Amino acid sequence: MTTLKGEHIILRALEPTDLTFLYQIENDEINWTVSNTQKPFSKFLLKQYLENAQQDIYEAKQLRLLITESKNNISIGLIDLFDFEPKHRRAGIGILIHPDYENKGFATEALKQMVSFAFTRLDFHQLYANISEDNVKSIALFEKSNFKKVGVKKDWTYINGNYKNELLYQLIHE
Repeated sequence: MTTLKGEHIILRALEPTDLTFLYQIENDEINWTVSNTQKPFSKFLLKQYLENAQQDIYEAKQLRLLITESKNNISIGLIDLFDFEPKHRRAGIGILIHPDYENKGFATEALKQMVSFAFTRLDFHQLYANISEDNVKSIALFEKSNFKKVGVKKDWTYINGNYKNELLYQLIHE
């Protein structure tokens, strides 16, 4: 079994055929608060992104993989490594599951596979996640996956006229 294949999901590189799914996810305003997006993305811009998405993590400093359900190859989400720091062997990690596929264990499995990949294949020392204090599902997911809360960034994000705290979670590879 590869590190990018779980029991129910497969993590794979983005393909040009993923444009419609990516367009749907990136332009859903519900997701904008977690991605710090403030305006919609055009299909043209996303197509350009997909053309360049095959860059190595050491070159791009990020890696975005599509989460697919293995039994029927349906796209169900995205998982990212971002702000990769090769010298310090760390990166941020984020995950987004389409609402139709939430609460089915896919996020847990995808996170487990990406963590394994980062620590075994990429030789990372640590991963971190930035989570809004009101994102109860993400907090539960990362805590269940052995990430530890190590800090609170006070009034970190300004959303709909209010400041929100952001929690910092870390997972250090022993």
